Amino acid sequence: MKGKLKTIELTLISMFIVLIAIGANITTIAPFLVVGGVPITLQTFFAILAGLVLGSRLGAITTSAYAFIGFVGLPVFAQFMGGPGILLKPTFGFIISFIIAAWVAGKMVSKSKTIPMFIAAALTGTAINYLFGTNWLYFSYKFWAEAPEGFSYGMAWLWMMPPLPKDIILAVVAGLLAYRLKTTVLSKGQFKQLKLDA
Repeated sequence: MKGKLKTIELTLISMFIVLIAIGANITTIAPFLVVGGVPITLQTFFAILAGLVLGSRLGAITTSAYAFIGFVGLPVFAQFMGGPGILLKPTFGFIISFIIAAWVAGKMVSKSKTIPMFIAAALTGTAINYLFGTNWLYFSYKFWAEAPEGFSYGMAWLWMMPPLPKDIILAVVAGLLAYRLKTTVLSKGQFKQLKLDA
């Protein structure tokens, strides 16, 4: 039984890694998902969903594995990028933030399995993504990347305002979807024996 459960865990982890990778490049696959110049990417959505659905432990493992396979060269990041060079990209902080966001979101819903908590956890994960990613962006431009003329901390945050409304909406959707999955599909059969709240 133990081996069987490990197989299920690996399957779920692999599935979410693929979803995050697809979400990172959804506008390349479906270019019509750009509204008013703002791309509706689903990378953060699936990273947070992994934490909500799989729990803090598997959620963090999933997002860590996603970051690792991209780092070693598989083209799973936005614009089908991959490789060690991503470390020097100003946006790499957003990828690292997925690990923290998934872990925190998973921890929150392990304490209370209500719809409001699932939504709050997803919104918290989104806030972590913005805080960590934007601060990394700012410091990278200050210390090692070539910053645009007149770049400032305020400008870094100004860049994040256009996608904010859609990310808030997607966070609410992630919370509702995760709650639905946890109370239906993942509460039956072999999934019942998985420790998805750990």
